[in-house]
Amino acid sequence: MLSDKEKKDKVEEWYSQHSDDIFKYIGLMLNDYHKAEDLTQETFVKSFIYFEQFQYNSSVKTWLFMIARNTTIDYLRKNKKYKIIAALLSKNLESDVINTAEEIIELKEDVSYLYTSIKNLKPAYREVIILRKIKGFSTKETSEILGWTESKVKSTLFRSIKKLEQELNKGGYVYEQKFS
Repeated sequence: MLSDKEKKDKVEEWYSQHSDDIFKYIGLMLNDYHKAEDLTQETFVKSFIYFEQFQYNSSVKTWLFMIARNTTIDYLRKNKKYKIIAALLSKNLESDVINTAEEIIELKEDVSYLYTSIKNLKPAYREVIILRKIKGFSTKETSEILGWTESKVKSTLFRSIKKLEQELNKGGYVYEQKFS
């Protein structure tokens, strides 16, 4: 059993390594980056409080994301806000060279439309897209974070991608790249 100082040092190390990802994840879930700061802090306070419960059956990052998810859901429930808003699925800007202001505007319009389409998805679909496609968690890690089976993650992701493509197509937008 670690002393409080050792636990504090370990949690500070985790904070240094993972706070940016946790903050972005919560911010995407809430679409409120000011509140995301508070909930990120709360996530790490809870990691200190429940430190002994971490069994190293999963990665520290996965465990922290589970805490962040539960903290965010608790916040939404307490505030009667059941809107879980996903993030922008960004295009790979490293491989696309943007030469003109017009191309930049077109990209912003595409991202804006994608964001609007994601907002129209039901919460479970948004959440699985955030974790798998935006945050890059594996199916196993996503299942641990959401408390689902791996097969439920896979099937929900499949349905969410199809639904997102339908949403995109409603406005005449055809996304060339498949998400799966």
